[in-house]
Amino acid sequence: MDQKQLDHFRSILERQLGDLLGEAGKTLEEMTEMEENYPDLTDRASVESDRGFELRIRDRERRLIKKIRKALERIENGTYGICEGCGEEIGAKRLEARPVTTLCIECKSRQEQEEKARGQ
Repeated sequence: MDQKQLDHFRSILERQLGDLLGEAGKTLEEMTEMEENYPDLTDRASVESDRGFELRIRDRERRLIKKIRKALERIENGTYGICEGCGEEIGAKRLEARPVTTLCIECKSRQEQEEKARGQ
């Protein structure tokens, strides 16, 4: 992969990281503002349900942030775009669709088939 492509993917990853971190900051602000007392049990239950949903979303985003940071590390150490399964280069279309991927489409398909066979 040439430097221009690496810079392109670095830019995508850094933009995604910035967006996710911004959203996390907003959530923290909103949750501290929501520390109001709701005397009505229905209102309180609704707020807690919304909070739980929001936290599940943020947990998924937290995991994605870790993957983005690892992808940025791979760009820095020269292993970005190399499949961890077979050692071949991951196609540009796959990286465009999922810039944090560590597997080429063939290895990912094989992994999904194995997981399906194990019933996961």
